[in-house]
Amino acid sequence: MTTPTTKLEAVNTMLSTIGEAPVNSLSSGLVDAETAETILNNVSRSVQSQGWNFNSEPDYTVAADSDGNVVLPAEVVRADLAKSETKYRNSTNEYVQRGNKIYDKAKHTYNIGKALKLDVVVLLDFTLLPEVARRYIAVRASRIFQERVVGSDKLSTMNRNDEQQALYHLQEMEGDNGDYNIFDDYGTASVLDRSIGTKVVTNGSSF
Repeated sequence: MTTPTTKLEAVNTMLSTIGEAPVNSLSSGLVDAETAETILNNVSRSVQSQGWNFNSEPDYTVAADSDGNVVLPAEVVRADLAKSETKYRNSTNEYVQRGNKIYDKAKHTYNIGKALKLDVVVLLDFTLLPEVARRYIAVRASRIFQERVVGSDKLSTMNRNDEQQALYHLQEMEGDNGDYNIFDDYGTASVLDRSIGTKVVTNGSSF
């Protein structure tokens, strides 16, 4: 095939794990096909909610509404104050996601009263995912589908091997696209930057 995996192809891959014939559309009315699509959607949500380079958006500005609430778009599943806004979290800047809104833990209120710049993770439609992510989701969903419908230990072992390989390729792509390095890690940065955690006391000395 010369095109990325479609949702229909993913569902048919899942059906093949239980020996079911492929369907021509997602609205075929076949119960197993509908079950497969539901599991595929759930797995896609689960995988994407982990946050990958392809579905993460840094410095995403969300304005406050007329009530002062910062309401997140429906597709946002994770949100945190942007790293560019505060290098290190502190007790006076404790914004967290609760439901579809941002909550101020320091002031105990949803009334933020201003726009916030956030780092967010969004749920993407299956057709917007890179092929390696589609492949991993389809293989993982196939394993779960088979275990729930048939429950064959032998097939489950085979599917888990395929799933592990697909995850490896997804993680490999993540590393390539994310351009991560050790300095992105707070633990490493805190060792290299000796000023982190330094406190000034009244006599002018620091520790």
